[in-house]
Amino acid sequence: MANVTSAQAKERVGIIGAGRMGLPMVKHMLRHGYSVTACDINAANLQQAREMGAKVAETPAALGRDVSFVILGVGYDEEVNEVVLGAQGVLQSLPSGSIIAVSSTVAIDTVTGLDAKARAQGSDVLDAPICRGRWFADEGKLLALFGGRPEVVERGRRVYSTFSSDIAHLGEVGHGQVGKAMNNLMLWITSIGLIEAGRIAESTGIDLVKLRDALMMSSGKSQALEDWDQNSFTWALKDMQIVSKMADKAGLSVPISGAVKELVKEGRRIKTTNAPKWTGK
Repeated sequence: MANVTSAQAKERVGIIGAGRMGLPMVKHMLRHGYSVTACDINAANLQQAREMGAKVAETPAALGRDVSFVILGVGYDEEVNEVVLGAQGVLQSLPSGSIIAVSSTVAIDTVTGLDAKARAQGSDVLDAPICRGRWFADEGKLLALFGGRPEVVERGRRVYSTFSSDIAHLGEVGHGQVGKAMNNLMLWITSIGLIEAGRIAESTGIDLVKLRDALMMSSGKSQALEDWDQNSFTWALKDMQIVSKMADKAGLSVPISGAVKELVKEGRRIKTTNAPKWTGK
């Protein structure tokens, strides 16, 4: 349903959710010559987008009238459904042949459900969660995990390559979210392990920064350890709830994942109050 005409021209991009991740994406898209319209419930975020050179829209529906490619950067499944399907949702105003790229981390059922509704109105969903966090967003070095039809993915590559150094097409709509969920599962397993390892190591009086340097040269190396300062546990519980839902649907027993789901509840408090000082900060 993605038509050739809109694919050949430079997309007119809209982004719904121009926050800590979305604003750097706006910056990079503008730098690459894209017309960008931003929508956010936070007036300060919209003002920053405007100052960068983006247009702004008061509602997703208003945004939809001005774009051919929409990126969703809101936080939760309910918000994704609201900004697409709600009373002021973007789907009601999008022209046929448009793409809605879901860069939020959501349940598989959420993106597949949206795709069915979008295709019924002549558009498509690109399943496109992003990895690596806010510092990588600033540098335009995010990883995008794509799920979707080849022609939709091809259009998405052109837009996402402005702020992503790596793009992986994992399969159909929903498979991008599978990739993100598994990435996050491994992130939180490792992060909980780093809290426990750090506490044990600190009890011996060892210099934790020196230990970190050594571990980064050994089998203890991990992205979670490398990016320890960036890891805030903000979305950890939501991520683990998505994993739990997937496991329940498949009828799988996942005791480690279940334990981590409970441990991340305390992990956020620990990280902000008395986390192991792996980097000395």
